[in-house]
Amino acid sequence: MEKAILITGGCGFIGTNFIHHMRTTHPELELINLDNLSYAGNLENLKALEDDPYYRFVRGDITDEHVVSSLFQEGHIQAVVHFAAESHVDRSILDAKGFIQTNIVGTQVLLEAARQYWTDTLSKDPSFRFVHISTDEIYGTLGEEGSFSEESPFCPNSPYAATKAAADLLVRAYFETYGLPTLIARPSNNYGPYQFPEKFIPLMITNLIEDMPVPIYGKGLNVRDWIFVTDACRAIDLIMDQGKPGEAYNVGGETEKLNIDVAREVLPLFGKEESCLTFVEDRPGHDFRYALNNNKIKSELDWSPTVAFKEGIEQTVAWYKANEQWWRPLKERLSRESKGFWSA
Repeated sequence: MEKAILITGGCGFIGTNFIHHMRTTHPELELINLDNLSYAGNLENLKALEDDPYYRFVRGDITDEHVVSSLFQEGHIQAVVHFAAESHVDRSILDAKGFIQTNIVGTQVLLEAARQYWTDTLSKDPSFRFVHISTDEIYGTLGEEGSFSEESPFCPNSPYAATKAAADLLVRAYFETYGLPTLIARPSNNYGPYQFPEKFIPLMITNLIEDMPVPIYGKGLNVRDWIFVTDACRAIDLIMDQGKPGEAYNVGGETEKLNIDVAREVLPLFGKEESCLTFVEDRPGHDFRYALNNNKIKSELDWSPTVAFKEGIEQTVAWYKANEQWWRPLKERLSRESKGFWSA
């Protein structure tokens, strides 16, 4: 096996879908999945690949310098795709320490190991890539009009978003200072199979399956730009393969919706009325609206989202209906924790 991709956080939502995408579209590549199996990491997501000789799972933390450097010492990694992160806004509001450790310190550990490997082993091979998966939340909030471009200033409003913004700046600095071929993908709100059921759409779907009320923050008027996870994975693959080192690329779904309107599209799929919704106190620092300008990735990489929201949400509902054995234990654990998390 001559070439391998190191994927961090591959047992999480987007990382899992990206591994399945890569296994299908690039069967010649070895995929090394480094994941510490935190609460949102699930080995069941990739059970079908257990016997695949081109897939390997390594349990470890990205903040562990020894674990990270030992993988690079194997000498055949051609790219890093860095998904691993603490990513739930509500959890960051309750306790930001873990977010700082994973999202900032962990990113720096990866960058430094990659830099040393790229310099010493690859002799600064220009084909090497370090792709950092960021978020639209680093830009902060928008009013009723406009959209964020890659040049928009960072203005994060939650501890989670602040740590992701810091990670973005570290990635940029490693390109500017050392020349490490880094790229940044900034997706909007992903949805689809394997998403942890504390998130807004899977929480809503699984609650409706269980005939439970669906919590909506405030009046449900916050606006999010939704992208089906397979479209995001295609974009990340393209950015890794064809993106220009040192650049960041927005990956928007071009599907802005009020949270209440997302719920209104899901309810009929269960034959439910709006009486199933329960409006709860808004969370602190809740961003009003996100929207991403896709002009750069469209013009440079010829990428556009292809899955319409109606199609994507129907696929997502069907997946959760067919995979109760996957999400029920996770929801039971969340219930025992009594955290009451959800987000959008």
